[in-house]
Amino acid sequence: MERSFHREIEALQLGDGQVFHGEGILAVTKALLQSGVTYVGGYQGSPITHLLDVMVQARDYLDELGVHVEACTNESSAAAMLAASIMYPVRGAVTWKSVVGTNVASDALSNLASPGVMGGALIVVGEDYGEGASVIQERTHAFAMKSALWLMDPRPDLPTIVRMVEKSFELSEASNTPVMLELRIRACHVRGSFPTRDNVAPAISTRQLQAQPAAFSYDRLSHPPATFRHEKLKYDVRMPAARRFIVEAGLNEELPGRHADVGIIVQGGLTNTLLRALQLAGLTDEAGDPAVPVLVLNVVYPLVPEQVATFCEGKRAVLVVEEGQPDFIEQEISTHLRRAGVHATQLHGKDWLPMGGEYTAEVLLGALERLAGAYLPPASASAAAGHLARLGELRGEAAALLAEPVPARPPNFCTGCPERPVFAALKLVERDTGKLHIATDIGCHSFATFEPFSFGNSILGYGMSMASSAAVKNFTAQRPVAIMGDGGFWHNGLLSGVSSALLNQGDGVLVIMKNGYTSATGTQDTISTPAQQAKQLAEGGSATASETTIEDTLKGMGVKWIRTVHNYRVSRVRDTLREAIRSPFPGLKVVVAEGECQLERQRRLRPIRARRLKEGLRTLRTRYGIDEDTCTGDHSCIRLSGCPTLTVKPSSDPLRREPVAHVTNGCVGCGLCGEVADAAVLCPSFHKIEIVTHPSFWDRLTDRINRRIIGWLQPA
Repeated sequence: MERSFHREIEALQLGDGQVFHGEGILAVTKALLQSGVTYVGGYQGSPITHLLDVMVQARDYLDELGVHVEACTNESSAAAMLAASIMYPVRGAVTWKSVVGTNVASDALSNLASPGVMGGALIVVGEDYGEGASVIQERTHAFAMKSALWLMDPRPDLPTIVRMVEKSFELSEASNTPVMLELRIRACHVRGSFPTRDNVAPAISTRQLQAQPAAFSYDRLSHPPATFRHEKLKYDVRMPAARRFIVEAGLNEELPGRHADVGIIVQGGLTNTLLRALQLAGLTDEAGDPAVPVLVLNVVYPLVPEQVATFCEGKRAVLVVEEGQPDFIEQEISTHLRRAGVHATQLHGKDWLPMGGEYTAEVLLGALERLAGAYLPPASASAAAGHLARLGELRGEAAALLAEPVPARPPNFCTGCPERPVFAALKLVERDTGKLHIATDIGCHSFATFEPFSFGNSILGYGMSMASSAAVKNFTAQRPVAIMGDGGFWHNGLLSGVSSALLNQGDGVLVIMKNGYTSATGTQDTISTPAQQAKQLAEGGSATASETTIEDTLKGMGVKWIRTVHNYRVSRVRDTLREAIRSPFPGLKVVVAEGECQLERQRRLRPIRARRLKEGLRTLRTRYGIDEDTCTGDHSCIRLSGCPTLTVKPSSDPLRREPVAHVTNGCVGCGLCGEVADAAVLCPSFHKIEIVTHPSFWDRLTDRINRRIIGWLQPA
C-alpha cells in the first residue's frame, strides 16, 4: 500500500474506557469493529482509501474477531457483497469514492435497495466534492433519493462520526434498509479523539459458521412480482420506521440560540464551516455557541417532517445551508412546511448562496450578512459586514502585491514516472502521423492532459477509454489511440473496452500502462502485481498477488496483435506506437508499456540503499546531467519530457544570453531525458553520472585509469 498502518492497527484494538486519537476515517474503521461488523469490502480511492487499506493490513487481527475483509476489483463487486445482509442477520460495510464509485455500483445498489436487508448494511462514501475534489462535481444525495437509501452526513467531529456509524447499523436494521454515510475530504482527515468501547466479535462470522444456508424466500429477491411489493414497503413501512428511529435516537442535533425568531438548517458535514462563519460574523457567544438556533442534519435523507416543522414554527426566517445542486433539501423542507401549514416562515437558501461550488466560511459569511441584515438587530448585522469588508481589503492588498495572477501549478507526473516516456514517444509519433485522437482514462496517465503533452480528447470513466473511442475510429482517417492503466484494465477496461472491441471486430489501438499497481489511488495491488514486489509490500505477506499477466489474458480473449515494450526505451516505444497506428492488421492492436511505478521503486530501493550505506557496502546511484558548453539552448528536451528535474539556468558563459538546460539534484536516474534526446535526435549534451559510495578496489583502479587516459587525450 501507499503507507504502513502499524500504529493505526494497534489503535483498532483499544478497549472499553481507552481513548482513540487519530483521523476521521480511522475513527470510522474503529466504529465498524465496535458495531460487530461481519464483513468489510470496498474499492480503494481518496478520500476514504485509509478505511480499506487499514482493514487489509489488519487482516491478522480481524481474523481473530472473525471479520472477513475483501479488496474488490471495482465498486460494483463491493456493493454486491451486501447481498449477504439480505438473507442473513449479519452486519456488513463497503466503501468507495464519491458518485463515480456509486455510478459503477448502481446496478447492485438498486437491486439491494428493492428487497431491503435483514442485517445492517452500511455504505461509506467519500463525498469528493468542492475545489479539492478530483472527480466530477455531483452529489450522492440524488442516488439516495432515487433508490430510497438513507443518507447520513455526520458532523465532522470524531465522537459524532463514531456514533453515526454505530447508529447507521441500528437504523438499517430498524427500517430494513441499507444506509449510506457520506464523508467529505475534510471530515475524513479531521483529527480528534473519542472514548472507545470493546470490539464486538460478530455472532455469525468466519469463526462462527452457519450450519445451513438461509431458507429460500422469493420475496427477498429483486424480481417481479416481488418488486411491486418492495416499492410499497419502501415508503409505507421502511421510511416511517426510519423516521421514528431518527427521532427516538436523536440522530439530528439542535443547537439553541438567543435569536429564537430566526434559524439555520445545515447539512451535518458543513457544521464546522458554519460555526466558523458564525464566529466571524459575531454571531457566537464567548463559548463559541451560536446566537442563532441551528438544526444539524446528521441524516439528510429522509428528513422528518415533524422535526423540520417544529424547528421552523414561530420563526420569521430560516436559512438552509445545502452544498451543491440541485437543492434537494431546501425543496423538501419547503414541501414539508407547506403541508404542515407553516406559511409564515420565510425560507432562504440558494437565493443567498451559490448553486454550485464548495461552501467555505467566506461563502457562508455572505449569506449570514444578509440574514443578519434582514432579520437581526443592526448590531449583529454590522459585524458580518465589517468582516466581509476587511476580507475585500485583504484581497485587494494581495492583488497589489502580486501585481499579476499567480502562475498555475497543475498536477504532474512524479519524477521518473514510467508513463512520461510513453507520452514523449507519442509526441514524436505525431510528428510523422499528424494529430491523433487520444482517448484518455482515469489514472496517473491523465496528467498527460497538461503541458507539455496536452493529450486527451475525452475522460469518461475508469477503464472506459477504449469504449469511448469506439465510434470515433469509424469516421477518422487516423486510428484513435486509447490509453488506460493496468488498474483501469482490471477495473473495467477488459470488459467494456477489449471485449467490446473484439465482439464488434473493432480496429483501434490500445496502450496499457503496466506499472504493477493501481497507482492513482495509492499503489494498491492488482491481480497482475508482480508476486515478488507484492511480498515486499505486503505486511507479513497478507496482500494477495499472482503471476497472472495482462498479456496472457489478452491472448486468452483472442487479441492477435500484442506488443510489450519497456517504457524508458523511448525510441522502441515510438517505433511500436507508429507500427500499431500504421499496421495493415485490421483488428485490435494492444501495446503494453511496462515500467514499475517510480514511487514504489523508490520505496523499495531507498531502504536497501540506506542499509548498504550504513553497513559500508558499495552503493551505486545513477543520475544525469547536461554539458553546459554543448547545450544549444533549444530546450526541445524539456518540451518533449516535462520532467520536473529538467529545467533551465543562466549560462556561465557571459557571451551567451539564452539560458541552458539543467538537471537538478531531484533526478532519480530514470534516463528519460537522455532517451528522449536520442530518440528525437536532439543533441549530445546529456551525460550519465554514476555516483559510487564506498567504492571497491576495482572502482578505484578503473577511476585512476580513466583519469589517466582522459589526461592524455586532453591538451593541457
